[in-house]
Amino acid sequence: MYVAVKGGETAIHHASLLLAAARRGEADSAELTLPQLHRQLRHAVDRVMQEGSLLDADLAALALKQAAGDSMEAIFLLRAFRTTLPRFDYAQALDTRAMRVRRRVSGTFKDIPGGQILGATADYSQRLLDFSLAAPAAANVAIPATDSCVPHPLPTVLDMLAQEGLIEPEQPPAGDPAPYDLTRAPLMFPAERATRLQNLARADEGWLLGLAYSTQRGYAESHPFAGEIRMGEVDIVLCPAELGFEIVVGEITVTECQMINQFAGSASAPPQFTRGYGLAFGEAERKTMAMALVDRSLRAPELGETAHTPAQQAEFVLCHSDNVEASGFVQHLKLPHYVDFQAELSLIRTLRASTPAAEDSPT
Repeated sequence: MYVAVKGGETAIHHASLLLAAARRGEADSAELTLPQLHRQLRHAVDRVMQEGSLLDADLAALALKQAAGDSMEAIFLLRAFRTTLPRFDYAQALDTRAMRVRRRVSGTFKDIPGGQILGATADYSQRLLDFSLAAPAAANVAIPATDSCVPHPLPTVLDMLAQEGLIEPEQPPAGDPAPYDLTRAPLMFPAERATRLQNLARADEGWLLGLAYSTQRGYAESHPFAGEIRMGEVDIVLCPAELGFEIVVGEITVTECQMINQFAGSASAPPQFTRGYGLAFGEAERKTMAMALVDRSLRAPELGETAHTPAQQAEFVLCHSDNVEASGFVQHLKLPHYVDFQAELSLIRTLRASTPAAEDSPT
């Protein structure tokens, strides 16, 4: 007989106390503060904000602390909190051309208008452990100022190709309808590109990275080039109905990637380069690059390409990209399934009783 473990509310309460103790760690070590997490683990905080669909660094840091560094659990916590918040307006579309750039690189042209801006990056350093970080920094060591923004807007690199007509133009759809809001309505198919990009923007980074890697290994009809990756601050603009004009209510840090892909042409379009696009909160180059690669792969049907690889299948990509749903569906297996298993166990015993004994010798 299989008997459920007893304990009820008392056992759950004790499990919660053990969790709190494990989260806090040894009492003789200093407790982590939210500013420490926010300012020193910015990439972890940025990821929680991206996939939690809520731009609030303090809340993301709190979620990370509560989850003891488990990013997926923190994303779950932040997204659950977001559902309790009222929504009173929609901002205007971000103008990334007016971005106050802190980092901007291109893998297609060496000399670009405004120049390559490396900013704060580990791309050009050796991946070796820095043991000096294990010791507290000396109080009298001068810390350089953080990277500053370029004060004037920089033209996009892809404009250089657009001027020659060598890349597809950026054109809004007919009538330029308001985009579908995935936070308020379920994902439906066929999904427009704006809807797909919303999904990818909050998709699990690991999932996107694996799909993007598959496209580079030949599982998609594209050869990518990093046209431009830029990171910096952009204004948040609202147009309140009671005012009738636009006002700037703040700024956010975003990373944008425009990927360039080959296109052999079709019956309605000449040979030219096509675009893949990625945009995410904070410093998120890997996420936006993967997003741009997957975005371009999902455009295969509209470009007349045969969709025969996983990264080109919209339903496969989009329906399995949400790590909150994926984590919940996998982890629900930890919950009691005693009745289901007893039914399966009874069925197997019945089948074995009515089936001739199998050979004991291995095949």
